[in-house]
Amino acid sequence: MQRTVFYLSGSTGITAEKLGQSLLAQFSNLELDHITLPFIDTVEKAEDTVSMINIVGQKDTARPIIFDTLIDQEIKDTLKTADAFFIDVFGTYLKPLERELASNSLQQPGMSHKISEEDKYHDRIEAMNFALTNDDGARTQQYDNADIILTGVSRCGKTPICLYLALQFGIRAANYPLTVDDIDTGNLPRILIKHRHKLFGLTTDPERLSKVRNERQPNSRYAALRQCRFEVNEVEQLMDRHRIPYLNTSNHSIEEISSKVVTTSGLKKRC
Repeated sequence: MQRTVFYLSGSTGITAEKLGQSLLAQFSNLELDHITLPFIDTVEKAEDTVSMINIVGQKDTARPIIFDTLIDQEIKDTLKTADAFFIDVFGTYLKPLERELASNSLQQPGMSHKISEEDKYHDRIEAMNFALTNDDGARTQQYDNADIILTGVSRCGKTPICLYLALQFGIRAANYPLTVDDIDTGNLPRILIKHRHKLFGLTTDPERLSKVRNERQPNSRYAALRQCRFEVNEVEQLMDRHRIPYLNTSNHSIEEISSKVVTTSGLKKRC
């Protein structure tokens, strides 16, 4: 049965999405359609949202599931007239917290995304710029300023992990792809030897690597399963010889991989 999930918010909707999707991940057998509706900040918008929810519910023949992080009570009351199953994220947790902390909450939307410390905000921007300008082995002369250098075979996920580390942790991450020429030498590239203490390896299953590479260069030697098996095996042996920690990215999300990289490397969050 098709079920539709709405994430409703008076701000960006990111908090509702994160919590809702974390909970729904425990129900992998369901067929779900996800809709995010941010910035519901007037009763009129709430009324339009109610109409949409009811139409979708009639089409699905099952009432939609709603995760909301709305604060305004009049807007919440309007939305509650929809024929849906509601999970009130803030309502569930704020009242108990207010009692425990003996303090009233601000009752303002978007507070979790507010820039509270300008220095940390600039750290995040600088880290993003660093990741972008030091992608794919570019500007190796800046490696002295890197917090970590991700390495591994081409197309094993280094770039998105670097960007996530920058955006979520403020970590300056560079990445360097190990090519066939590097593998044939049997040793680390000279530029990486100098920074070996900053290295963290990413690897992947050869079958998955072949599939990813085929999307970029179909039917090429670069994407052949035999070639992928050779490269992954050689690079993993190289990392073992140089005692470089590494992680297989095949069955993990970007969030999981990034957290494991941070934990294993002992890095500190900057923002």
